[in-house]
Amino acid sequence: MQHLTTAQLRQKFLDYFAKHQHQIVPSASLIPGTDPTLLFNNAGMVPFKDVFLGAEKRPYTRATSAQRCVRAGGKHNDLENVGYTARHHTFFEMLGNFSFGDYFKEQAIQFAWTFLTEELGLPKEKLWVTVFTEDDEAADIWINKIGVPADRVSRIGEKDNFWSMGDTGPCGPCSEIFYDHGEEVWGGPPGTPEEDGDRYIEIWNLVFMQYNRHADGTMEALPNPSIDTGMGLERIAAIMQGVHSNYEIDLFQALIQAAAKVTNAQDLEDKSLRVIADHIRSCAFLVLDGVMPSNEGRGYVLRRIIRRAVRHGNKLGAKGTFFHQLVGALIEQMGDAYPELAKHQSIIEKVLRIEEEQFGKTLERGLAILEEHLSALEGDVIPGDVVFKLYDTYGFPADLTADVARERFMTIDERGFQQCMDVQRKKAQQAGKFGADYNTQLRSDKSSDFKGYEAEHYSGTVVELFAAGDKVSVLEDGQEGIVILDRTPFYAESGGQVGDTGVLKAGNGEFIVTDTQKLGNAIAHYGKVSGQMGVNDKVDARIDAERRDRIKKNHTATHLIHEALRQELGEHVNQKGSLVEPDRMRFDFSHFEGVTREQLQRIEQQVNIEIRRNFALQTELMAIDEAKAKGAMALFGEKYDDEVRVVSIGDYSIELCGGTHVQRTGDIGLFKIVSEAGIAAGVRRIEAVTGDDALNYVAEQENKLAQIAALLKADNASVLDKVSGLIERSKGLEKQVAQLNDKLASAAGASLLDSAIDVNGVKLLVANVAGTESKALRGMVDDLKNKMGSGIIALGVANGEKVSLIAGVTKDLTGQFKAGELVNHMAAQVGGKGGGRPDMAQAGGSQPEHLDSALASVQAWVSERG
Repeated sequence: MQHLTTAQLRQKFLDYFAKHQHQIVPSASLIPGTDPTLLFNNAGMVPFKDVFLGAEKRPYTRATSAQRCVRAGGKHNDLENVGYTARHHTFFEMLGNFSFGDYFKEQAIQFAWTFLTEELGLPKEKLWVTVFTEDDEAADIWINKIGVPADRVSRIGEKDNFWSMGDTGPCGPCSEIFYDHGEEVWGGPPGTPEEDGDRYIEIWNLVFMQYNRHADGTMEALPNPSIDTGMGLERIAAIMQGVHSNYEIDLFQALIQAAAKVTNAQDLEDKSLRVIADHIRSCAFLVLDGVMPSNEGRGYVLRRIIRRAVRHGNKLGAKGTFFHQLVGALIEQMGDAYPELAKHQSIIEKVLRIEEEQFGKTLERGLAILEEHLSALEGDVIPGDVVFKLYDTYGFPADLTADVARERFMTIDERGFQQCMDVQRKKAQQAGKFGADYNTQLRSDKSSDFKGYEAEHYSGTVVELFAAGDKVSVLEDGQEGIVILDRTPFYAESGGQVGDTGVLKAGNGEFIVTDTQKLGNAIAHYGKVSGQMGVNDKVDARIDAERRDRIKKNHTATHLIHEALRQELGEHVNQKGSLVEPDRMRFDFSHFEGVTREQLQRIEQQVNIEIRRNFALQTELMAIDEAKAKGAMALFGEKYDDEVRVVSIGDYSIELCGGTHVQRTGDIGLFKIVSEAGIAAGVRRIEAVTGDDALNYVAEQENKLAQIAALLKADNASVLDKVSGLIERSKGLEKQVAQLNDKLASAAGASLLDSAIDVNGVKLLVANVAGTESKALRGMVDDLKNKMGSGIIALGVANGEKVSLIAGVTKDLTGQFKAGELVNHMAAQVGGKGGGRPDMAQAGGSQPEHLDSALASVQAWVSERG
């Protein structure tokens, strides 16, 4: 048996199947391109799902890949187990070979057996096989053709040996191959009571894809029986390197040592190092594929993984930010297989560092909020819902809450916290965003030929019609539906460019197209019919040419601004999304700080220079590798065919693009940036207009400037000086007003002292300070506390429909009276809440009619505690 590194194993697998006429397909993005049922690509077959269903055609019938996968959210979630078991990961690589209607069970089994026993040299007697209970065919192949002894072939039920991607979609019986680590490791063969032990480890799953399961449980045969296999790279690496845990393989050992170095950890067996080593892989690749930390969806999963890694670093004693420093170590291990990692290293590091810094602030905030709850808590157990709120709303880990509780000789209600977590998990699993039935999506097996690059109108034939989600043969007068043509000039929405609108004219009717979308390989025209339109009708398809012309200007402008941004800000800038409409364009890009006004001016100027150079656009079809070698920019993670369309703009820009463009850059006329802003950590957005829309925008701005000048009784040239003078004068007046308010508040406060009363030996001042500005209350209380020396102050003021409350307690009394408790006592009576320190706390409310009664209740509150 050979000793192979993880990188050598990955390449050996791909080379073996390439030798057997399999197309090597690069790993797809972790973000599923066309499947709304999944949060992340979590298996090697996901990028081929439409191929198995017959909805997508590929130029090959055999494929092999090393697909990167994430299981850390939604139904497939291993996050909580990571670091504490030998084989759970948030990120892993799935080695797979696939047949799309080519070979089936016998050859798939032969490929797997040969690779394991001959290419890798695994002893045959160490391998154990399972088949689906009812799959006699697979059992016969293993026993009678491969020669595996019958007592090493286990028949397993549907739970383990009938595979499906989800509740719906492609599925079929499967056959698993297990490796026997030997008698010295506890555990039994699959199907026995001891199967959960570590002696027999599954290394390869061969799925015989035969069915498409629908939501009602029915299964229909797939167009062509196919093969989907998956072997975890990390698992087979552990076997080939003679270790029992995935974390002992070369790749993880290097990452663990790097993690120990940046956290100053001494014990390399610490589980926290495993967590960090695993999490840097998922986090780096998620950022690489365009996911940014956020509070929802994929971004929230990334945020949770980063924070879990940081928390484990803190447990190890890490000081400052450390997690982003591991990106370099990851590139050393995986950079050869995924060169994009090195190319985007600075981006990945910045995203992780920024999130780590923000989490540091979150921890501080969480501690402050926890202190508030502890001060108001009766008893020595922190309720589960409080622990959950800190965790879910503020990202404050439950184990950290428990640490703080222990310091106070308290505990947390772990059972209550878990109940809250269970409710959240159920909600997440039921979330409609990623729980859709894959089969409910409208599908077409037709194919449309796009003619819109050369023509604005074209003759075509109706090949398919839909109404209310069902196929129909005719659309009647007034009916809304979808028309699919064999040939069409209408562009289907793609790559950020919106779909065309226009009209389809037939002999008996007219179909007004309001949108155009892709439907598999078909182009779907959405709209409403006047008269009648049926399958096989000949139609004249005409796009709205003026609208398309405006779209083309904006689309070409996105290419120009992409290059201008890279030249001005740096080559780390990459497109993160775009929207190309008739009246505007939007361009999202990776960058980690605001773009200055001067930079925006230079970017806008550069785009307009390229417009005036009046380049003729060149488009050509070429092989994807040839296009990349020529320097064409591609969106990483985007799925491209083997042959791609390359759009070149003079010597300035070259990109892969299937959209429509102007003939020459001069056709754009004028380019004007309207806005620039951040939309997520490390992602900025520019909105701009072109052509007549840009001219109209400039005219509108000039008109506004003229109106402002008229109001100021100035001309356009002197507006800036006039406004600057007014602002300075306004600041001076505001300062004078603030000083006068402070004097008034101080005077009012001095007179208030006369109304202080004695409650059980404690001096108490309660007042409705009508007419006082809310922001002056804090200064008033500080002044009163200084003058009182010892006492309690409670003030309130109503401004319109809002109530402002403040409570102050001198330091000598905070052990007995808490300002936060007092202010919340009052706030509850005016429909509000608040918080703060034991000596000073503020609150707001929305029921001014109850202010006086709330203030009147303070004396009793103090008396009860006195």
